[in-house]
Amino acid sequence: MVDTPEPSVPEQTTRTPLRLIVAAAVALVLLGGGAVWAGTASGNAKPVAVAAPDASAAPTPTPSPTPAQTRPAPTLATVTAPLRTCSVAGLAEDERLGEFQAQVVNAETGEILFDRGGSTASRAASVLKVLTSAAALSVLGPDYRATTTVVAGSEPGQVVLVGGGDLTLSSTPSGDESFYAGAAHLDDLAEQTRAAMGGTAITSVLLDSSYFGDPAWEPSWDRKEQTQGYMPEITALQVDGDRDNPYNSTSARSDDPVARAGAAFADELGGDPALSVGTAPAGASQLAAVQSQPVSSLIQQSLIVSDNALAEMLARLVAVESGTGNTFGTIQPAVLAGLAEYGIDTTGIRISDGSGLSDNNAVPPGYLTKLLQKINAREGSLGVIFDGLPVVGGSSGSLSYSDRFSGDNADADGAVFAKTGWIDTGYTLAGIIKAGDGSTLTFAVYALGDVGDNAKQAIDTITTGFFRCGNNLSNT
Repeated sequence: MVDTPEPSVPEQTTRTPLRLIVAAAVALVLLGGGAVWAGTASGNAKPVAVAAPDASAAPTPTPSPTPAQTRPAPTLATVTAPLRTCSVAGLAEDERLGEFQAQVVNAETGEILFDRGGSTASRAASVLKVLTSAAALSVLGPDYRATTTVVAGSEPGQVVLVGGGDLTLSSTPSGDESFYAGAAHLDDLAEQTRAAMGGTAITSVLLDSSYFGDPAWEPSWDRKEQTQGYMPEITALQVDGDRDNPYNSTSARSDDPVARAGAAFADELGGDPALSVGTAPAGASQLAAVQSQPVSSLIQQSLIVSDNALAEMLARLVAVESGTGNTFGTIQPAVLAGLAEYGIDTTGIRISDGSGLSDNNAVPPGYLTKLLQKINAREGSLGVIFDGLPVVGGSSGSLSYSDRFSGDNADADGAVFAKTGWIDTGYTLAGIIKAGDGSTLTFAVYALGDVGDNAKQAIDTITTGFFRCGNNLSNT
């Protein structure tokens, strides 16, 4: 409110008799200037000079002072948040959501529009891959490539195949793409090795997988993830993510990825060399090398179909490059250090792996909405993550399946970019919404506890509600 000026009041003009002016002047001289000035307290009349009182004259009663007029204090304008009227409260009570947590934020302003347990760190399932990817971009950089090498052994005719953490290295022939498009190929490595040996027969191959430490299996993982084809043992030397079928996303994995890789390499070399496991001699000369796709490509391949092997590869490389170590236990400090670059408080976050498969992981939904704001703004290299997020109604990825955003929820087709998550104890979804009213929202939804597969549809329904409400989304 702007203060309103008081109305002007016309000056009162006082005609002063001549004799009074003369008397006042004489009195002023006689009394050494002891004049007093009087005027109305309201300030509506001019002050008038008045003669000092004559002691012999009758006393003049002193007029009572007029009370000062107090101007009312101006009322300060109250800034209130806009009244939002689009509620999803009913959708949030869907029993299929189990132990429900969620947060929705206006991506441009950072205002929290909807919050249910947004500050509580809980298991995020495969949504954790967003954090792993962000840490990899910070620590490794988008152009980093994992390198597999062959070096000379300590014995004549011996070569050492040294794993550099590239779980995508392929046993398929060059030109024949495995599930990991653009991966390096063993036949290329073998050809380089034979050429470097200059015709010397290769009689033995030592397999060195020491770049990653033991154990190869995180203790909290269920072994069915291996046999059902979702997760390999994590070794620095393996081929095709240790899949039985190198062309399929989901394929049973073996109990010994290193041995599988060694056998495939020996086949490419020819001559039936003996295989053993060990460590390359210090300072051994390099004979051959191939490199993985850059981190930027690996992240997008990991996010689009929620590939666990790639996420674990990235997390372990982050730990190695950070200097914290090369085991599962060294991932948390390395990833948190990498995330520190983004300036978001990581209090409460627990990281047991890179894929989100462990129930021991914990991330607040509110952390994800903040990180996704930066991903939406493509800060630094974070646009790589945006470009890898599955899209509702897209042609590929984990949100293109027929059981996601079907029926009325198809309203959100092309408008939701999000990472899916699923473990036995919960379903999750987090990402970016280009809402129907033109606003952009970031969101994270957790449906945890004793929930079934239909939790996915409940998550889709409330996410579509966010899309429809946009910036008019109410928290009540």
